Formats: sequence, C-alpha cells, structure tokens
Amino acid sequence: MNDITKVYVVGHKNPDTDSICSAIAYARLKNKTSHGAIYAARRAGQINEETEYVLKRFNVEAPGYLPDAGTQVSDLEIHKLPKAGSDLTIKEAWDLMNEADAVSLPITDDNGVLEGIIAVSDITRFYMGNTDKYILSKARTQYRRMADTLDGKLIVGNAHGYFTNGGVVIGIDSPELLMKNMTKDDLVILGDREDTQIAAIEADASCLVISGNTEVSDKVCELAKKHSCVIIETPMNTYTIASLIAQSIPVKYLMKKSDIVTFHTHDLTDEIKNIMGKYRYRDFPVIDSEGRCTGTISRRNLINARRKKLILVDHNERTQTVDNIEEAEILEIVDHHRIGTLTTMSPVFFRNEPVGCTGTIIYEMYNEQEIEIDKTTAGLLMAAIISDTLMFRSPTCTKYDQEACEVLARIAGVDIEEFANDMFTAGSNLSGKAPEEIFYQDYKKFISGENVFGVGQINAMNQGALDEVETRIAPFMKNECGKNGVTMVFFMLTNIIDESTKLICVGGNSEHLAEKAFNVPVRNHACVLRGVVSRKKQLIPALMQALS
Repeated sequence: MNDITKVYVVGHKNPDTDSICSAIAYARLKNKTSHGAIYAARRAGQINEETEYVLKRFNVEAPGYLPDAGTQVSDLEIHKLPKAGSDLTIKEAWDLMNEADAVSLPITDDNGVLEGIIAVSDITRFYMGNTDKYILSKARTQYRRMADTLDGKLIVGNAHGYFTNGGVVIGIDSPELLMKNMTKDDLVILGDREDTQIAAIEADASCLVISGNTEVSDKVCELAKKHSCVIIETPMNTYTIASLIAQSIPVKYLMKKSDIVTFHTHDLTDEIKNIMGKYRYRDFPVIDSEGRCTGTISRRNLINARRKKLILVDHNERTQTVDNIEEAEILEIVDHHRIGTLTTMSPVFFRNEPVGCTGTIIYEMYNEQEIEIDKTTAGLLMAAIISDTLMFRSPTCTKYDQEACEVLARIAGVDIEEFANDMFTAGSNLSGKAPEEIFYQDYKKFISGENVFGVGQINAMNQGALDEVETRIAPFMKNECGKNGVTMVFFMLTNIIDESTKLICVGGNSEHLAEKAFNVPVRNHACVLRGVVSRKKQLIPALMQALS
C-alpha cells in the first residue's frame, strides 16, 4: 500500500443532494489545503434523481460507494509482486521470489487474471524428491528456456520448439558406451568429443547440451540440422548442467491450479480471519474489482491492519452512518443538524452550525482558508443549499444560506429560480422507481427512549407529482413497520410552492403521535401540516417533544 494516507469524506445513508455535494466540495478543499493525505468523496447509499440531475448538470462523477466502514482487504498492506506468467521457468520464478522477498508467487495471464500459484516449498519439495529423468519432456520444456537457464546459447534448431519426448542422459566419452545408455529422442549432455556428438545425433537424440564452452564443429552442426537435433552450448560443466537443467521446466507444471484460496479487495478482514485459520498457506492471492490479481496477503498483514479514516458530513447520528462505523477512525465531523448519538474514541474536529445546509458551512470554510471556489464546486454547493432550504422556504434557512447561495450562483453562472425548478422537477420524477426505492431515497431513522421511528420525504414543485407518489407509497409503508426495530413510519409529501406537507402515518401510535405533536386531525392515515416543510427543524422536534 502507498504510504500516503487515504481519507474518505462521506455523508449519511440514503444521501440527499447536500450530503453528496458537500462531500465532494469538502474533499476538494482538503486536497488543496492538507498534505500527507488524499481525500476522496464517497456515498453511503444510492443517489436520488435530484442529486443525479445536479451531478450531470455540472459534469461531475458520482462518488464511489462506501457501504461499510470496516477494515477491508484493500486497507491492508498488500504485498505487490512482479508480473509472472505460466511460461516462466522454475529458476525465473525462484529468482523473482528472492528479489521480492516472497514465499509464494501468483501466476497470471496477460490480463492479470490468476491462473495458479507457486510457493518456495513447492520448488524445494520438487528438487528434494525429483528422480524422474523424463521430467523435462513431461513438462514440455522449451529449448530456449533451457539455454537461458544454463547461461548458454542455442546454435542449431528452433529456439521456440519444445522437448516433448525422451529423458535426460549424461553422455559417456565412448560412443559405444553412450549407445547403451541412451534411447531415441533423449536429451544428451556431452563434452568436447566430436565422435560422441555424432553418435548421439545418429541415434536420434532430440537435443545435445555441450558443456565447457566447447565450440561445436560445422560438421556436427550440419548433421544435427539433417536429423532435426537441437544443439545448445553452455560454459557450465557436466555436473552443473545436470543439477540446473530441471530448473528450466515451466512453472505451470508445478503451480497449484485449483482450489486456490483467494480474497477480494472488498472483503472485510473480520470475515477472512477464520478462513485464513483453516489453511496452512503463508500467502493468499488478492483479487481486485476487475478480476485481476494485485498481490498477496498473509496472517501478519492482519496484525497491522489500518482502520479506515473518515470525515463525516451532513450527519452525526449513529443510525445514519455507514455500517461498522465503530471500526473506523473518525477525523472530522461537519454538520448542521442537532447533536446526535455518535461517539468517537478520541477527540475530533467537530464543526456544527445552526444553518440550513452543510454546503453553507463548506462555503464558509473555503472563504476562511482563502481558497478560490471554481465554477463546478460553486454549482454543487449552490445546489446543496437550494435543496436543503427548499429554495429558502424552509424555516431552517438563514440569511447566511441565502447570501452564500447567491454568491455561488454568480460564480456558477446559474439563475437560482430556473435551476431550482429544474432540479426539484427532476427529483419528483419517480415514474421508473419502485415504491421501496421512493420510500428509502431520503429516509432517516430516529430513536427517542424506547421508540424507534423512520421518516422519509419527497419534495416537489407541484401537487400532481406528490399525489402520484402517495398512491404508490402508502401500501408499501405498512410492510415497513416492524423492520429493524422500527414501530412507526412517517412520510412527508412536501409541496415547496404551497409550503405545506401531507404527512402519512403508519404503524403503532403514529396517528395519535402526529395529532398530539401538531394538534391536527388525522384522517385515513394522513394529515396536512400547513407551513411545515422541514423534517429537521419542524417535524422531528415536534414528534420528539410529543414522545417525551
């Protein structure tokens, strides 16, 4: 892994436009003002239509998905290894492992896809137990690989040909004795006697390996060509040749090809510990999202596992964070909501302001650090403010939000009212979505004592879009009660122009709670709340007060 720290800037689950745009803008600010780390925006859920419109409008790629803060294989120090193909010789594989200080070597194809793995123990076991004189032909060893292994050169024959029949024979000086020891197609290791070389060729040897830097005569070379016999010259002596030539066999002959235990970069380390414990392997290949082998990990990597480093924006509630947040190291929190239930192991930078949008706080931070806001970033922050303040109609909106939005709109070259109309229209166009997707696209869970309830919200510029949503979502909501401990669910159908909300109430004491909180009658599981458009500042405080 690179020594540079990676920090993820992430918003809440079921992200809205503020959550996504603030994460992107703050990551950009941190990359301009901080050193020793790379900051990357992430999302904790699916992007809704409104946010998708904003990102396309300003030509910004959506942040990558981060559903879990637990330590993953990608967070470990993966042992990077040189590319190794199955045509490597055993000697080349051994040398690569020595250079990389590795005990095993993944073998991949040209695209990096894992084909097998070979370990030092596989090679040593092969040498300690190999007595098979036919091993080179069984492994279909290439002649040029033999020459390379023996520091020699091929002077006769096809360098790209393969030794496929016969055994390895150490030649005897006497041609007569040689004939008793060799058979057709053998590979024969010989010295400088021309008569013995000729005898081996005439006995149909497949290949001659000539030791001691002996220069083979033209006569022998011509005869070898006629008999299709390969000749390799090497400076090594007979003993060294006999000891090393088996190292020229291709690694694919020895490598493990099936039942290989691999891990993926997205696997959680907690999940792989038990798997590692079941096997006695030293190293395990790691496969990335594109199916390529990126290196290996071992048990010792788990000891030094690095926790994910996170900056949270637009939330500080435990129920709204990515899963396994307790396993991550939270560095900062930038938010505009009430102080929630999230706790940290150590002190963190926490910036929380009573404004209508996290994007407004990010805008202030750019100004405080005297960093120029580019046109694209300005557009993102402007969209976040318009969305969270419902174009300044929400009671959460402050003069700082409106002032910031107007400045950002000028930088982005955008008319606020036209942009808002297009953005909210895109957000309320849910014709292709299932009721479940609509319900959860802007949904948050809240806890008050023993009461657990969820609240979703859809904003629109016209009542027709909201009526369509109500028809589709009301039946679905009944099935959500009782899931994940939630006993009551509410859904806000907010009309931005009328500045009102139709609140659907399902499950438990939801209807009674709404009547108590807002002093309005509930009919057919719904009530109309005039002047209520904000979940954060109007709905949730009233429900919490009624519950207490």
